[in-house]
Amino acid sequence: MFRGSITALVTPFKDGKIDWKAFDNLVEWQIEQGSHGLVPCGTTGESPTLSHDEHMAIVKRCVDVVKGRIPVIAGTGSNSTSEAIELSVAAKDAGADAHLSVVPYYNKPSQAGMIAHFTAIADAAALPMILYNIPGRSVVDMGNETIATLAKHKHIVGVKDATGNVARVAELVAMAGKDFCQLSGNDDCVAGFLAQGGHGVISVVSNVAPRMHADMVEAWEAGDLKTFAALRDKLAPLARDLFCESSPAPVKYAAQRLGLCRDELRLPLIPASEAARAKVDAALAHAGLSVASKASAA
Repeated sequence: MFRGSITALVTPFKDGKIDWKAFDNLVEWQIEQGSHGLVPCGTTGESPTLSHDEHMAIVKRCVDVVKGRIPVIAGTGSNSTSEAIELSVAAKDAGADAHLSVVPYYNKPSQAGMIAHFTAIADAAALPMILYNIPGRSVVDMGNETIATLAKHKHIVGVKDATGNVARVAELVAMAGKDFCQLSGNDDCVAGFLAQGGHGVISVVSNVAPRMHADMVEAWEAGDLKTFAALRDKLAPLARDLFCESSPAPVKYAAQRLGLCRDELRLPLIPASEAARAKVDAALAHAGLSVASKASAA
């Protein structure tokens, strides 16, 4: 069972290329700070702008740096089933512990089409799969009935839910069982998601506040609601303002402020605006995160 605070890693860039030194340092820091898992090549990692070679190289590098200390869940989704299969098989070959596969975007598949798509990937990759339901980016919503049907597949073990509807969690527990892993895809929904029976979160916030974020989820698991609430409130502005513009622009800026990597994105995304930066600065201060707390990534 995957659980806890799992970081949807940003991909550091330097002059248009992957900054491998910053990437390695980021992965090591995440482990040191207590993150419970890592997701390379998700949307936060700007996967739509990565070449296939870059995508596969990032997953392999993450696995090699982690060395089995925490789970690596490779982002491998695509709106092309054959492409998703290729990336998923490569993730298995690289040694990833699982893969995350998004609802096909732009195509607008039916529920039956989603079942056929994810079943084909799961059959081909034979690696634990987490479904990724994010209607805000994929347009179509994967219904709980569809998820419960897919949960019967031996390789489909969970879902990342970015619908923002925490009521779905308890409903899916009843349909797919308590052992089917449910991870929040929304940082601002973590409290409600866990309260409804969820197992953790795939987080953007934990790129810049991994220790606090991991401690927050662990406090919930330990029944320490006072500590949980205090950390939730410290992180709440980050959970809101790291999404004030298209992600990962705000979190890339926050990462630069903490010396983790450059504030560099690939088009069509551009760096956060001055207004967004002011919000992120205030959120970092609210969380007690001092800027340049690590050596400059420049």
